[in-house]
Amino acid sequence: MATNTTVRRLDLGYFIRPAEETNGGTEPRVEPVLAHLVGHERGLLLFDTGIGHADTETEAHYRPRRRPLPEALAAAGAALDDISLVVNCHLHFDHCGGNPLLPGTPVLVQETELTTARAGSYTVDDLVDFPGAVYEKLTGEAEVWPGVWILPTPGHTRGHQSLVVRLGDGTTALLAGQAYDSASQFAAAHLARRAALDGVAQPLPDHPPWLDRLAEFDPRRVFFAHDWSVWEHAEA
Repeated sequence: MATNTTVRRLDLGYFIRPAEETNGGTEPRVEPVLAHLVGHERGLLLFDTGIGHADTETEAHYRPRRRPLPEALAAAGAALDDISLVVNCHLHFDHCGGNPLLPGTPVLVQETELTTARAGSYTVDDLVDFPGAVYEKLTGEAEVWPGVWILPTPGHTRGHQSLVVRLGDGTTALLAGQAYDSASQFAAAHLARRAALDGVAQPLPDHPPWLDRLAEFDPRRVFFAHDWSVWEHAEA
């Protein structure tokens, strides 16, 4: 088991989510695009790679501002050639945009997600099948390195996945990607599950079944792709 595993967030820019996509909001919302660099005895794992370039209509719709992946990696003391493994939570253009900069580097993705992406009308095709693309398709949970697990977290997409990381201090962290858009949304689902386990009478909010599996890892911190806030476990 690795004893020095670390997680570092990378700021890869932002986009503007239109008001009609903000769950009843009346104003657009500016959302960060965050990747995460996992340092492990096996090498460096990159969870998501930033915002790709899309068609004119999509660019106008989301108005993205990008920070180049090499620049963000350099700020973390790393370079593209240092990356051993890429994991995308899903293959929308704001999560796999830097993949073409890493030809030959294995990309771990759920088979369902890759099949959906290749069916068209889903993402930017050139960000999925680019020269040198190497995919390792998964069909569920996998421990990819000692203390680093991919956990299916369907919801935002059918093939969405998150990463559980056992850190150097012995605690675990969840890199949730877009399993939830924000820490507050995750906290609400976490409490809904707790209420159900406590036997609180219905009606209660729904929570995804994968939260039960996640609870077995007992994550102390949860990081998100589109929220700088971090959910932290409340100590008893």
